[in-house]
Parts: sequence; structure tokens; C-alpha cells
Amino acid sequence: MSVTIDELVVADPPEAWAAAGFAVDPGTPDEPDGPVCRVGTVRIRLAGPGAGGGAGRGIVGWALRGLPAGVPPEGLDGIPTTPSEAPPAIPAEHPNGVTHLDHVVLMTPDLARTTAALRGIGLEPRRERSGDLGGQHVRQVFYRLGEVVLEVVGTPHTTSDEPAHLWGLTHVVPDLDPVVALLGDAAGHPKDAVQPGRRITTLRTRDLGMSVRTALITPHVPGAGRSPG
Repeated sequence: MSVTIDELVVADPPEAWAAAGFAVDPGTPDEPDGPVCRVGTVRIRLAGPGAGGGAGRGIVGWALRGLPAGVPPEGLDGIPTTPSEAPPAIPAEHPNGVTHLDHVVLMTPDLARTTAALRGIGLEPRRERSGDLGGQHVRQVFYRLGEVVLEVVGTPHTTSDEPAHLWGLTHVVPDLDPVVALLGDAAGHPKDAVQPGRRITTLRTRDLGMSVRTALITPHVPGAGRSPG
């Protein structure tokens, strides 16, 4: 069984995600542990500020299907990780037009250590590339987890005892113009994405009360160029 994402646990209030145009379930018989936002087949559980301990912000954990036995109690390379056998979520219809999660960004201070941890649960890189983050040279390693790409970002040849962490989300929307009109100043100006034929905008999450770095991107264009993962 391949490893896929059941849910991401986010230390945000549901009101912030609703303000960003996401439909939020307050809790139903099928999703009793609401509030939850169903983005494609992935559940984003909105646990509220302070959830998960530590800084209590951003993505504070995840649940994965298909994990082998033996994932340590502290999680996957320091990321709180729960095994899951839950079926995929039923996608919700969102006012902002989001259809599914394109990719999750995982930041690591020790790229070799994190890729080894992912190899330990059966994940192998689909491709790699060099990039730039804030003027710093980084290496990006891409994995496929069902419909979602996991993008691991780290500086090559560095080591650290600090844990990795889930850093940001990029969601797919068919067209950026309606969502930019909906969100107004809370959405940045759309620009061309790295992948040919795609456009992307970054939400001003602080203004919305969200603690997860969030972007919206148009769908992959077949034949326009290689998509990560």
C-alpha cells in the first residue's frame, strides 16, 4: 500500500479559513472531530491556535495511510505523525474555487536525514532540482503521496539536530481571477509559476488570521512541461 495523506492538523481557527474562501465543516457524523476543511481527498483539521504544543502555529502534525510498522513515537523526522486507515475525504466545494491540494512543503535543516526518514517509510524521490529561497541556495526533492506532491526543501550538505517541519500548502484553483476578486487585498498579484503554463498567487495569510503559508495555483497544463512529482 502506498503512503498517502489522510489529514493535516493545523493550529488555525476555522474562521480564518472561511475568510480565505474555504468551506469548513463544523463537525458531522462522518467527521465528528470537526472543524475540518476537505480539500480534495485530504482533510485539514483546524485545531485552533496553540494546538500541538511548541509554537502552536502552522501545520502541527499529519496522519498518513500506508505507514509501515515502527514509526517512532516522536513522529517522522520530528513531525508528529499518526497512522491512519480512514478512507479518503469526499471533496468539498469551496467558495474560492479550490479543487484539491497540489503540494505540501516540508522544510528540513538536514536534507540527508529527512530523505532517509522518508525512504524508511517506503517513499522514493520522483525528481530533484536546485532552487532559491530568500537568496539562499536550496535543494528541492519531490515525492508523490497519492494526489498530493510532497516537496522537501533543505540546504545541501548541512546537518542539524533540529526537527523537520511542515511549512506550507499550495492549492489548485481552475482560474485565479475569480478568487483574487473574491479575496481582494488578501490575495497577492498573480504571476507565472515555475511550471510552464501555470499561474500562482500567495495569500496574505496574516491579514486573514491564518498561520500556514498558503498559495493558490492553476492546474497543470498537459504538454506544457514537467510537473513536480
